[in-house]
Amino acid sequence: MSSSSTPNLYPHHVPDTGETFTPLFDHPQARILRIASSDDIKPILYDQEEDEWVVVIEGKAVLEIEGEESVLYRGESLFIPAHTKHRVLKAKRGTVWLAVHLSSNEKSA
Repeated sequence: MSSSSTPNLYPHHVPDTGETFTPLFDHPQARILRIASSDDIKPILYDQEEDEWVVVIEGKAVLEIEGEESVLYRGESLFIPAHTKHRVLKAKRGTVWLAVHLSSNEKSA
């Protein structure tokens, strides 16, 4: 079944700088984003409330996770637990990945 309002993994726009984030799925317990990266990225430090799983669909990216570099190539994935400090240091122009953010059902007391 196809619909013009249904998000599609392809095509995507590669920004001149930074990254574009396109929501593909949104649910109270999970969000899926398509990320398209340029080769001109400002390393932003993230410390997120949610667990995150990322997979590189095309390209290559270098991340810093808690101070250690990790390189992801096409098809490789990485799980980042909530409150793990991380950032993208660099990416090959046109790198496309999926980011799955997982929320906990647990409520703070």
